Amino acid sequence: MDHHHDPGTGSSTVDLLALGLRLALLLATAFLAGGGLLRPLVGELTRPRKLTLSGLGGLSALLAVVSAFAVDVNVVALAVHVVLAMAVPLLLRWPRAGRWASVALLALVVLETSLGGTGVGFALDSVFVAATAVWFGFALFGPVSTSAVRPGPLAITLGGLFVVAGAVRFGLSGLGFDRRLGTTVFGFVVVAVVVLPVVVSGLAVVLRARAYRLGAAAVALAFGAWSALGAVPVPPPLPVPGVPLLADEPGFPVLVSPQRPGHNVVHFPASAGGDLAAGVRGGLITQAVARPGAEGTWADVDLPPGRSELEIHRGGTTAVVEVDAGTAPGPPIDGADAPECAAAALGGLVAGRADVLTACPADALAPEDGGALVKLVEFLAARKPAALTLVSDDSPRGVAAAKLVREAAARTGLAVRPDAGPDTALVVVSGWSAGYLAMTRAAELQRLQPTHQYGLYLAPWLLNGPIVNAVASASLPLRFDPREATAVGYAVAVGNRFGGESPTLGGFRSWLGAGGAAGDVQIFAAAQVNAMPMYPTEPHATGMVMDRDYAGQWVPDGTIVPITSVLR
Repeated sequence: MDHHHDPGTGSSTVDLLALGLRLALLLATAFLAGGGLLRPLVGELTRPRKLTLSGLGGLSALLAVVSAFAVDVNVVALAVHVVLAMAVPLLLRWPRAGRWASVALLALVVLETSLGGTGVGFALDSVFVAATAVWFGFALFGPVSTSAVRPGPLAITLGGLFVVAGAVRFGLSGLGFDRRLGTTVFGFVVVAVVVLPVVVSGLAVVLRARAYRLGAAAVALAFGAWSALGAVPVPPPLPVPGVPLLADEPGFPVLVSPQRPGHNVVHFPASAGGDLAAGVRGGLITQAVARPGAEGTWADVDLPPGRSELEIHRGGTTAVVEVDAGTAPGPPIDGADAPECAAAALGGLVAGRADVLTACPADALAPEDGGALVKLVEFLAARKPAALTLVSDDSPRGVAAAKLVREAAARTGLAVRPDAGPDTALVVVSGWSAGYLAMTRAAELQRLQPTHQYGLYLAPWLLNGPIVNAVASASLPLRFDPREATAVGYAVAVGNRFGGESPTLGGFRSWLGAGGAAGDVQIFAAAQVNAMPMYPTEPHATGMVMDRDYAGQWVPDGTIVPITSVLR
């Protein structure tokens, strides 16, 4: 049966009723299957043994039915389980037929224990469950000896299988020898899976055939721990100093950057709601607020050196996230450029990398962005506006970008001036905050009078939903197509992992990693329009998405399309 669970949620709670039912069901079924497997080795059964096997069959079937009312189960698997559980005791008079029913029941136990596992994990489940059933069979019938089966050496072999399976499962757990072994439920279960088989193996070496009944309790506990591994949530990875932390303990995503001593920013997606606050336990709790040009909410938190606990408050609830800032200083991630820096780090985390944050996008002008700005100025020079209205900031990237734009404009004969005008083009090379304010100001000016009639142009790193959506339409020089599969794949990944967050250029580059190549420059226009409006009942091409809110969009509630060919 498919007892649904979601180990990827990182939840710290377990459905105790479902877990108890699951363990009792699997344990009773394993005893029953073991008895049916060894039945052909036994002559006439005593009445107590018949009653024991009949009771196990009835208990297994009953627990299977009860579990259907407590958790979601596969109806077909439930029916098969009940039929096989009742068949094993009914076929006691026909041992060979009963053995085949037990083999089928044992296969079902393996499937239920693995909970969809594949590969090495499924093989381990098969070995462990089969060895457990054989051990339980000997515990029920005693050390039955035949020419083909020698219970003493077999006990040692089964003990060795338990130990090897436990050791491999420990390696696959991902915990290593860190503190999560002693501080989390999953860690305790993993320790039980490793230690109990060693105890059973020791009993087998010392007691040989007598170990079956004396070691049955230890085997049962080990089997319970093994079965519980599939239902107990895996604890989140330990925080690494300097690596921004992406956690889900509050029940929604939270991003802590850069996770170094001193000033840090804590980011929540818009889907987490309002009334959020964060702070170190016992210290100042800071309200999370919106930041210009960025999505979601942000809280400024000072982390002490080393490990500490970050409290996340939402309304009347409090969650705790473990952080580890270490002792080394990190990059300054404060001021207006902090959200962009955190969003860039988020891309690497979504890709599964644990890169230490050493610099932010605003610390320097990337060569590919500089080249794109030069091509943008050359494109605008061909359109012959009266002047460029340039908006920059005092970040190293903003200063370098403004200098580059002025030099390219001078070479092409374009004037650059700070004031707006009807016959100008607005070029924004600042960070997110100043870029958002420049766009909102331009939108207001255009509403009042003709302004920037040659267009509004943003630096590539300003491709961010709140910024481009501040105006009806804006253009950007990009080296990738946001509609292509790779870009859409990143947009979907970051949205799924961080509560619907929109993609950013810095995050996309971090997600691609060092192998991400920059393409040729094209001018793209972003607009708050449906590119192909149609009535809901109007026929359209197969696969065409008519909803503006589909996953993978770079411009929320809008569209982005190329308006030039490649700029040479």
